[in-house]
Amino acid sequence: MGFATEFKEFASKGNVVDLAVGVIIGAAFGKIVDSLVKDLIMPIVGRIFGGLDFSNYFIALASPPPSYSGPMTYEALTKAGVPLFAYGNFITVLLNFLILAFIIFMMVKQVNRLRQTKPVVAATPEDVVLLREIRDSLKR
Repeated sequence: MGFATEFKEFASKGNVVDLAVGVIIGAAFGKIVDSLVKDLIMPIVGRIFGGLDFSNYFIALASPPPSYSGPMTYEALTKAGVPLFAYGNFITVLLNFLILAFIIFMMVKQVNRLRQTKPVVAATPEDVVLLREIRDSLKR
């Protein structure tokens, strides 16, 4: 079997197509959840706990260039090329991940709950019901 034929057979299988669709939807869904965490949840959490943005907690591993006169923030120093040990940014990203993981867990839990179907009890056919009635009447 040639490489092209083998690849065509592999790519045309349903699992590969399902995986591709899942990856595309997952990427779009990831942006939605990231925005949910960053724009809706983290501001509320920050407000409750008095500013939970740790992104400006860092240790500069070198001094800024002599010509640098900007602010001493993580973003500005990173743009200036200063190497930083950015432990605060790591904490912020870790918190975002934990919140994202919790939201996804809750969503999967709800989807699984909705997918659970109660076993359908098949209706007894009429002829069986009729035969049971005849049997019961003969017993009397």
